[in-house]
Amino acid sequence: MDFRLLGRVGAATGSGELQLGPTKRRSVLAALLLKANSAVPVEQLIDALWDEGPPAHARTVVQGHVSRLRALLASAGAGEHGVSLMTRGPSYVFEVPRTLLDTYRFERLARRGRSRQRPADAVAVLGEALALWHGPALDGTVPSAALRAAAQTLEEARLDVVESLAGAYERLGDHAGAAAVLQAEAAAHPLRESLAEALVLALYRAGRRSDALDRYHRVRCLLADELGVDPGPGLRGAYEKILRGEPVGAAGGGPVDLLPAPGTGPAPVPGPDAPCGEAGRSPAAAGPAPRLLPRGVRGFLGRDTELAALDRIAGAGAVALVTGPAGVGKTALALQWAHSRQARYPDGTLFADLRGFGGVRVEPAETVREFLLALGVPTRDLPDSAAAGAALYRELTGERALLVVLDNARGADQVRSLLPSGTGSAVLVTSRIRLSGLIVEELARPVPLDVLGPVPATELLAAAVGEERVAAEPEAADRLARLCDGLPLALRITAAQLAARPHWRLADLAAELADEQRRLALLSLDDAEESGVAAALRITVQGLPPEAVRLFALLGVVPGPDLERYAAAALLGRDPAVAAEALDRLAGAHLVTECAPGRYSMHDLVRLYARGLGTDEGALLRLLDSYTATALAASLAAEPGEKPCCTLPQEAPADAPARKFADRDAALRWYAAERENLAAAVTAARAAGHDDRAWRLAVLQWPYVVWSVRDGWAPLLEQALEASRRLADPDAESRVRALLGWVLTREGRLSEALVQLELAPALAARAHDPSSEAIALVNLAVALDTDGITGTSLHHVTRAVRLAREAEDVLTELLALQHRTHQLLARGDIAAAERCTAYALALDDHGATAGLGVLRKASLRLSRGEALLALGERDAAESCVRRALAEAASQGFQEGVDRARSQLEALVRPVDLPAPPEGDDRSVLSP
Repeated sequence: MDFRLLGRVGAATGSGELQLGPTKRRSVLAALLLKANSAVPVEQLIDALWDEGPPAHARTVVQGHVSRLRALLASAGAGEHGVSLMTRGPSYVFEVPRTLLDTYRFERLARRGRSRQRPADAVAVLGEALALWHGPALDGTVPSAALRAAAQTLEEARLDVVESLAGAYERLGDHAGAAAVLQAEAAAHPLRESLAEALVLALYRAGRRSDALDRYHRVRCLLADELGVDPGPGLRGAYEKILRGEPVGAAGGGPVDLLPAPGTGPAPVPGPDAPCGEAGRSPAAAGPAPRLLPRGVRGFLGRDTELAALDRIAGAGAVALVTGPAGVGKTALALQWAHSRQARYPDGTLFADLRGFGGVRVEPAETVREFLLALGVPTRDLPDSAAAGAALYRELTGERALLVVLDNARGADQVRSLLPSGTGSAVLVTSRIRLSGLIVEELARPVPLDVLGPVPATELLAAAVGEERVAAEPEAADRLARLCDGLPLALRITAAQLAARPHWRLADLAAELADEQRRLALLSLDDAEESGVAAALRITVQGLPPEAVRLFALLGVVPGPDLERYAAAALLGRDPAVAAEALDRLAGAHLVTECAPGRYSMHDLVRLYARGLGTDEGALLRLLDSYTATALAASLAAEPGEKPCCTLPQEAPADAPARKFADRDAALRWYAAERENLAAAVTAARAAGHDDRAWRLAVLQWPYVVWSVRDGWAPLLEQALEASRRLADPDAESRVRALLGWVLTREGRLSEALVQLELAPALAARAHDPSSEAIALVNLAVALDTDGITGTSLHHVTRAVRLAREAEDVLTELLALQHRTHQLLARGDIAAAERCTAYALALDDHGATAGLGVLRKASLRLSRGEALLALGERDAAESCVRRALAEAASQGFQEGVDRARSQLEALVRPVDLPAPPEGDDRSVLSP
């Protein structure tokens, strides 16, 4: 195995990378590995995940991530490598052989390299140590103070090795190699004087006297601007020796006396106290530094996090890629940062609108030509070919400190030839799409930009229309911000609408925007079709692959808040793999947002625009059939022993896109993730007249309803009931009434429950389904027995047992016998209850190992234990109850666990009871 902290935190085996999951789990692993083989208190892990104000459930979150890490390690065979994650009191210990940690191997190689007498050996070993780094230390973890401090410590150790490697190159006489090692690091850490001093000397020894002096002046200016100090004695001493032309000894060697290269002549040298704006200029510069930035956007607010990210990325010499949806303010952010930071780049600022979205696309050669002119190249000297122009641009930017802003790029090909070649420059690129090619090939680092939250959105509105006007109608202002979806472009257009109508109240415009049919039209400037939110979205869609464009047009029919690839495949009528690719392209263009792994949502304005594109009339029906097919598969996976409560509608295609579920837990997770979508689908199905889909989509959720019965299911089932009645389908109506009545019973709404349950058995009988009738009778008996056992309820259960037995439906018979036992115990007929449980527990339930089959057996064992205890058979009773407790605990059946605890207390036998999951409220009845 291999554990990595020097770069993106991760773990790998011979078979591949471990999928660690979310950032917080990766951060827990990092915190444990940083103190490998030592006890790490839970409080320290909480500090590593949250800087301040951790949530109340922080300890539970940490425990959950530790549990998942253990499972991942176990599945990877970590124990075979001597790796284990142990609990010791209130702490965790990650036991791991040190050789499996990249930090240990790095430290060992660093010590060996520094101790080597031969420079060539030192170069080889120190280079091997640095090769263990694959990015910033602890990358992929939360930016907490604790982890930032640990990452900074590791980075300091890396820089020490970089300086040692440069020293080894110097001792070897390879001064150019030393300069190459130091150049990038000095650009990334411009205020680290030891790096600057080593680089200045390496450049001088390599015969690059002017470059060495230029580097010194850049650092001096930065120190003055950023810290208000002068260079320290080491850096200033190196500079003065170079000015005097004194031989400067190589590290560990004798003096080096270098002369200028033949034909170069002495370079003009500014004094040590020359103004920073001139001293930092490259000797190749001609004329004043170019300043091509357009005026910034007025009223820029917020975005502190993104501005700080640009400081980190651009300050390290990397390409910063600002991405986000149309109208979110990418250009405004880039210009705001560039205007406030351009003084750091004394050789000038270059700007180009590449017009990748709208207008005539600007070709890279055209932009290169403009940049060369700005950099002082006379028109007569401009190269004839695009390749020659790009080469000259690279040459001129190699030693300059430039700020380059490339706005509205559509593809990486528009950007590559415009990137300056020197490491002292900064580059900002903005785009509506991800530009993955730029990330892969140029190591660009994305800065994603999303819509504004409610508070900054309202602040932007106030800045545009006046604080007094917003303060007079705060609720209307909040509503406007929500209707604009937090999109800065929409907010600015709204402000323009209000400015043009000074007598309008904010509430008046909010009422107009609330009309979904008019909202996008109102969010256009001067009623011009080519401006505004809709135009921006239209331009974004243009140029996407046909399948992505088609899917986007169909997204308007999606009734729920999000969707995944199977739902998208149903909309398209294509394979899920094709749909996944189309979703990814839409996400890359910021038309949809990946709100969770594999799940995509849309902002409201984007959804409105998609609805207006026209749609395939069959798309909604295909989506409903996909949901129905998947819900049917989920119900069978969640409760594999149960008879299906329905089949697909007759005209539904048998090959509708549907997920497959590996086990019961996967099915229940799907139900939880899709609950809002399924509820919205039921409403949409009823509105479109697809009642046969509506009732199925509701009732097929019964396995999840069983496990979260008090979670407000009645409104959904009432819609399903109305759909089933419109169909005049007794089978559908009986199943819906049985489930709805049982939910109402559990909610304590007994009179309402009986209205439903008293009709359900007869409807099931009309449908000739004995299992459905048996379940309806049991649920009716449960409701009737709430106020005491009656002869009527006894009759219902007796008939239910007979119906289930005739249908050879073992699990439904167990359900009926379970309640029959409760009735017998309540009436004091202990012997009959004991016989009933003995018979029930002997039934073959097809080897059910999870779900309701296990819970019914557990409930029957508890009833049997109660009967045996009453009959004086204490040992048999205890054995029965203990087994029931284990079964109930394994399924998270809290009522069964509580009942088992009470019975064991009655037996006066101490027992180590398992802690139940928090918040569970689970029952054992099915529809």
